[in-house]
Amino acid sequence: MALTTLDPSTALIVIDLQKGIVAYPTAHPAAEIVKQASALADAFRRHGLPIVLVNVTGGAPGRTEQARNLGELPADWAELVPELNQQPTDHMVTKRTWGAFTHTDLDEHLKKLGVTQVVIVGVATSIGVESTARHAYENGYNITLAVDAMTDMNADAHQNSVTRIFPRLGETGTTQEIIELLESRSA
Repeated sequence: MALTTLDPSTALIVIDLQKGIVAYPTAHPAAEIVKQASALADAFRRHGLPIVLVNVTGGAPGRTEQARNLGELPADWAELVPELNQQPTDHMVTKRTWGAFTHTDLDEHLKKLGVTQVVIVGVATSIGVESTARHAYENGYNITLAVDAMTDMNADAHQNSVTRIFPRLGETGTTQEIIELLESRSA
């Protein structure tokens, strides 16, 4: 882990911490991921930094070898978990693909705010988090990934993203390290 700094205009992006997704079996307890992501959201709010809350309501079209049939989803499947304490100032993005930038207003929203860095957390590490991080990297953002605030349905996929992919896209760190960097900027 090599977290060095946070830009003055850094936004938090929380991926798919919604009732339907956190109910899936994950490599790390979803309750702990939600707790860490909520701590980051609270810290970003205290420092007046932007927060983007992302949920997913569909999938990209096209054939895949792995079945994707989700069946009938409960009415509250896409609702964000209440622990995130969604605020009116939080920007909401609903995606229908893996990444939060594809066919959404996310890039436009961040650029309008002058954001140069994003901290990304959520579920699933190798899908929504990694896809969003890759797109953010391609769009020129500095990226920090809070590795204790994300998990995957597959432990090997999570480990691959954290150890092989993320160091090529940005910096990784813990929730506490990120909060300490935010606090030190105010000191």
